[in-house]
Amino acid sequence: MTKGEVVDETGLQLNSGSAYRIGASIFYYRELGAEKPIPFRERVIYQDEHILVADKPHFLPVTPSGRFLQETLLVRLRQQLRLEEIVPVHRLDRETAGVVLFSLNSKTRRHYASLFSERKIRKVYEALAPAPSPDQDLRFPMTRRSRIVRGEPFFRMKETAGEPNCETSIEIRANRDSINLYELIPVTGKKHQLRVHLSALGIPIINDSFYPLRSVPGEDDFSAPLKLLAKSISFRDPVSGKPRHFESGGKL
Repeated sequence: MTKGEVVDETGLQLNSGSAYRIGASIFYYRELGAEKPIPFRERVIYQDEHILVADKPHFLPVTPSGRFLQETLLVRLRQQLRLEEIVPVHRLDRETAGVVLFSLNSKTRRHYASLFSERKIRKVYEALAPAPSPDQDLRFPMTRRSRIVRGEPFFRMKETAGEPNCETSIEIRANRDSINLYELIPVTGKKHQLRVHLSALGIPIINDSFYPLRSVPGEDDFSAPLKLLAKSISFRDPVSGKPRHFESGGKL
């Protein structure tokens, strides 16, 4: 408060003598003592008065959380482009690279958010993972449906018995010796869905330390990114009515 870093929803600075108001929102943008720089840069693919589409690198979180604040896609874009109203409409895992959609206008934000909640958006991912062995008897293209719930440790998800709550279409796009390039199209958006599905099939994504679990979160190895890319998103713009297609320039 002494630094003037606590504000209300109008941007008014608050101090210890500020009056309490029912329904007020209070914001504090915290500081981290020694935040490690992430040596990869984002790229703006598209921007208009309503949306911004960014190409996120591996290792960069979308929003502040835990040990990440300045080194997040949201804060980087807000500071570089001076966009106070920028808000992500969906999320990508920190380890995943690719296309992220942001809202820039609070008046139209719900229209873009509804694209995801109503499944009116097509998301295409690419992943590098082992080619299945003959005894695995996996046939592509295929659709994986299962029930995914929170697992242990707390940062992992797991498949469990019960009615499916997630679905992924999986197809092989190319073969690189013993490694396949897979195209993944999720119908649903469960946390870690693609990573869990490929691991459950016995073909875990290359450099995935969580599925199957090989290490707990620690220092990032920037030389070994998770080989998962949110390659593109496509939708009909709910404001203009125009078809939209945005594609990442990232490579696996």
